[in-house]
Amino acid sequence: MAQAALDDVFIDDIAFPAADGYLLGATLFLPRGAKRHAVLINSATAVPRRIYRGFAGYLARRGCTVLTYDYRGTGASRQKALVGYNQPKSLVGFKASMSDWAALDVTGAVDWMRERYGNLPLTYVGHSFGGQALGLIPNNREVSRALLIAAQAGYWKLMAAPERYRVYVLLNFVGIPLTRLLGYAPGWSGFGEDLPKDVFLQWVSWVMSKRYMFDDPNLKGVKNFAGFHGAMRALCLADDPWATLPTVELLCSEFVSAKPEILTIAPADAGVAKIGHFGFFRPEHRDTLWRGAAEWIEAWE
Repeated sequence: MAQAALDDVFIDDIAFPAADGYLLGATLFLPRGAKRHAVLINSATAVPRRIYRGFAGYLARRGCTVLTYDYRGTGASRQKALVGYNQPKSLVGFKASMSDWAALDVTGAVDWMRERYGNLPLTYVGHSFGGQALGLIPNNREVSRALLIAAQAGYWKLMAAPERYRVYVLLNFVGIPLTRLLGYAPGWSGFGEDLPKDVFLQWVSWVMSKRYMFDDPNLKGVKNFAGFHGAMRALCLADDPWATLPTVELLCSEFVSAKPEILTIAPADAGVAKIGHFGFFRPEHRDTLWRGAAEWIEAWE
């Protein structure tokens, strides 16, 4: 376990077990001073955890213990960092779906944080799929509050035009044929990181369905949406062509035991020209978007 100090934050690259024991690559950010909150950052589809490093370090400097991690088959949960455990050298034949990411990986991450920091309130930060997964996990009652960032029920027709048509073509006429040919979805074709075959195919089936994952008759985890009773704030970035307001509203509507607060943020509100689906996590937002998020987390003492 390698440890390094960055300013007033300790950073550890670690591994922790998912709910089925599969080891996941992760990074733990620890404040030097008192720990006041625990924060779990859950990634978007095909996005490595390093994207969230700056935001995680920022929260840690403010007194939060923060965990970022990679879902199975991606990032350090696939690569040489964990070879010798149970990591695949190739994604061909590797069994994992998006519902597995939620039921096994996200569930395991919440359990790990509660076991070690049970004396601290747990905030769940979910980016895109990471926000969707909160509703699917059986232990979401352990979460005190949830900050959803560009998290959506992403039916393709609810995306902004003309992006919706690009997504439709990319998924159906590039992604599906390549994935079936190669046995996995290659990141170089436009999806970010490589994805296990069943992750990609399940994702496409949701994007093509009018109510996204809620139309999936085999998705048992949907019943867990009603289990979340904590505070929720969902950030909708106005120039995000994927997580448009209708998609954010559709996702939030399924958290029937909570009262989601949806905030729409335009780039001008942050003094920039563009934010988009990934821009929230750029360091330029340290004194605007990041500060607002941190203050919301800290308000729940």
